[in-house]
Amino acid sequence: MLLLYDTATRDKTPFEPLVEGQVRIYTCGPTIWDHAHIGNFRSFLFADVLKRYLRFAGYTVYHVMNLTDVDDRIVQRVGEESVSLEEYTQRYAEAFFEDAAALNIEPADVYPRPSAHIAEMIDLIARLVERGVAYERDGSVYFSIAGFPEYGCFARLDMAGLRDGARVDTDKYDKDDARDFVLWKAWTEADGEVYWESPYGRGRPGWHLECSAMSMKYLGEVFDIHTGGIDLIFPHHQNEIAQSQGATGSPFVRRWMHNEFVNIDGIGMSKSEGNNLRLGDIGDQEQIDAFRYFSVTAHYRSTLNFTAAALAASKSALQRLRRLRTRLSAASALDSQDGLQPDATWTEIIGQARAGFCEGMDDDLNTPRAMAAVFGFVNEAEPRLADDGLCSAAAQSGADFLDEVDSALGLFGDLHKKAVESRVLTPELEELLQSREEARRSKDWGLADRLRDQLASAGIEVRDSPQGSDWSWRN
Repeated sequence: MLLLYDTATRDKTPFEPLVEGQVRIYTCGPTIWDHAHIGNFRSFLFADVLKRYLRFAGYTVYHVMNLTDVDDRIVQRVGEESVSLEEYTQRYAEAFFEDAAALNIEPADVYPRPSAHIAEMIDLIARLVERGVAYERDGSVYFSIAGFPEYGCFARLDMAGLRDGARVDTDKYDKDDARDFVLWKAWTEADGEVYWESPYGRGRPGWHLECSAMSMKYLGEVFDIHTGGIDLIFPHHQNEIAQSQGATGSPFVRRWMHNEFVNIDGIGMSKSEGNNLRLGDIGDQEQIDAFRYFSVTAHYRSTLNFTAAALAASKSALQRLRRLRTRLSAASALDSQDGLQPDATWTEIIGQARAGFCEGMDDDLNTPRAMAAVFGFVNEAEPRLADDGLCSAAAQSGADFLDEVDSALGLFGDLHKKAVESRVLTPELEELLQSREEARRSKDWGLADRLRDQLASAGIEVRDSPQGSDWSWRN
């Protein structure tokens, strides 16, 4: 049974989609005013694993992620650079897609942008005005918190403390109550050419309104899961709930799921600290792969502390998994017609590993627990391969299990496929690696060095540590 945590109830409960076998998900995507940083990408990686595991569990998933291309920062930058809104935002949209691809994030089904959904937003505002929970003031339209008694329940706010003068939005427009938030911002000269016509005059939509209008267009007025970082719980997601339910009178999202922050060396990411790391700041593709591993193998509701040591450890663990996957594939191709079948012990090892992985993932995507089961399998498989203790069918079943893990966590990307297709270890290379390990155990360092050189000439880089040897294909 799949249990998922719900921010609204603060509890893990069995997951049941609105329509049996189908899941509809909305993710708050990036604001394309600048490059996304690794804290943003933790949110998108969490949504990616959620989507992958739901598919792993047999569900059909329809996923929508917005690209916010209208907000105060973008309007300001467009004016400063004297470019069009599309020209300015497209460069950062393309950068986001490049980074997402580098992280092996599966694309969403739809990436709606607010600038293309102004009509839907105006319609939503009209419904809110008609229901008496929104009002117009000097060309701007505001949501009336007083007209929505449930406001604050989701974010667990003390509404008695949100008296007149408190703000739930950063806009500087006049309104009846300082707690009210803007749905439509009247145009000012500072907005330049960024505006749209509406029944209220020239203006542009408020940030919160955008997600409500676009999610309901593509997923319906009620859908299964909404994801985002915990910083969006208030005010953004609280305001989404208010304006969506204020317009429809129906529940908006059946389950809210939020991931925790990323710290850098124990310090929260912020511009003032100068530690807003972008993906490109991490390093090459191997480092980026390690960041994916680092992020998705930590529980999404735990704070992630990014350090150089943690990234190096993730890189080592990922290399170990990929190496085993390559070796299993190579072993499965040898003597494939031998007719031998896996013994009962090996079958049990695979079964226990698969069950442990699923039990961990079923417990609110508990990836640390799931990966403990995976490495239990790795610890069993490695010595058997070294001793030629696996027939081709057994090796194939092990490779299949790792491919199942990959389908849920996206750890291997295309790299293991390339290794299988063009860089499969030959029996001779396997023998060289085993011989070198034996030379190290017997402290025959001269022979170990000569074998290292032979392996290097074949394109294999060997690295030694107190814990043992590690190898990878050279680029």
